[in-house]
Amino acid sequence: MNEVQIRRWDPVEHVESTADAITYLDAALEDGDPQLVAAVLGDIARAAGMTKIAAAAGLGRESLYKSLSPNGNPELATVLKVMRAAGLRLHASLADDAAAA
Repeated sequence: MNEVQIRRWDPVEHVESTADAITYLDAALEDGDPQLVAAVLGDIARAAGMTKIAAAAGLGRESLYKSLSPNGNPELATVLKVMRAAGLRLHASLADDAAAA
């Protein structure tokens, strides 16, 4: 019988470009769960290099890990700083259900 090798899936391994990061973050924002958005930003920061993102955002690496964890609750200022450091920006658009109204 062959042994099956199982390892934990890490989304960081699949965020290879800015386009990947945008798609991933858009999906999280569409879901609307703030904890998911924070976790996805954490994944994007880890993919880009947490130390590099923390330095560019002017934040401590350890506190950034904590606030961008699945249980984190970052302030909006932190979210915006991390996004800017990752080469992203927050963008508003009309919600699909608002267009019908």
